[in-house]
Amino acid sequence: MQWRPLLFALILLTSCSGFFKKKTERSLARVYDDYLFESDLKGVVPPDISAKDSIMMVKSYVDNWVRQRLILHQAEKNLQSSQLDFSKQLENYKNSLIIFEYENQLIHQKLDTVVTDEEISNYYNTNPNTFLVRDNIVRIQYAKLPLKSKFIPKVRILLLSDKPDDRNKLADLCEQQSFGYFIDDQKWIFFTDLMNLVPLRPADQTVFLNKNRQVEVNDQTFTYLIRFRDYRLRDSNSPLELEKQKIQDIILNRRKMELLGKMHEYIYQNAQKQNDFEVF
Repeated sequence: MQWRPLLFALILLTSCSGFFKKKTERSLARVYDDYLFESDLKGVVPPDISAKDSIMMVKSYVDNWVRQRLILHQAEKNLQSSQLDFSKQLENYKNSLIIFEYENQLIHQKLDTVVTDEEISNYYNTNPNTFLVRDNIVRIQYAKLPLKSKFIPKVRILLLSDKPDDRNKLADLCEQQSFGYFIDDQKWIFFTDLMNLVPLRPADQTVFLNKNRQVEVNDQTFTYLIRFRDYRLRDSNSPLELEKQKIQDIILNRRKMELLGKMHEYIYQNAQKQNDFEVF
């Protein structure tokens, strides 16, 4: 592996060549009676990196190891023996890791991860006040053209049309002539994001959205044609389209909890029947 010759070079640089604790292995550093060996760095240096970067990584690792061991030594000197006993905490942590790993394996093997659109829709409809928008959002189509463009009247007409053929024509025209456009009217965006795209600065967003379905605004260079397909005001129900992923995650998490709950109860009830535990 390429880090071994680099380690040897580092050892020469750091003047650690005189320290040995094992006959067959060279030590890289010592803090009191604790040694850092070459084998301790296995996996520290990723493959396929430059020699310079490898040496820097090893130096950094050795330096951090030394500093940590020095602080650890100081702490052990100054703490009472009762304060150094972490056996119960370590046992609890180990037990938690074992249970966590087992639960993950159970979820991986048994969890049904298919969430249908019907399930998502049912959850959305039965929890109408759960999903609220935090700001005004809109579904729009818009095109940005030069101020004197001869295509403005045509774009204006196509924007108002819902015919599939006209939508295709609008897409082709925008691709050829527009300096910017957005015609995916199924996507929701924040009204503030729209204001970053076009010079639109209504004094009251609520009043503006309630009254307007098509707007044209100009700056010194361009004309912006905007059609509002739909909107939702702040603190109103969020559209299902925006909440699908969140609802899917909620449903899957609920299934996980139910699966784990059933597993816990099964183990408990089975152990009780087999007289595998007693409470005194």
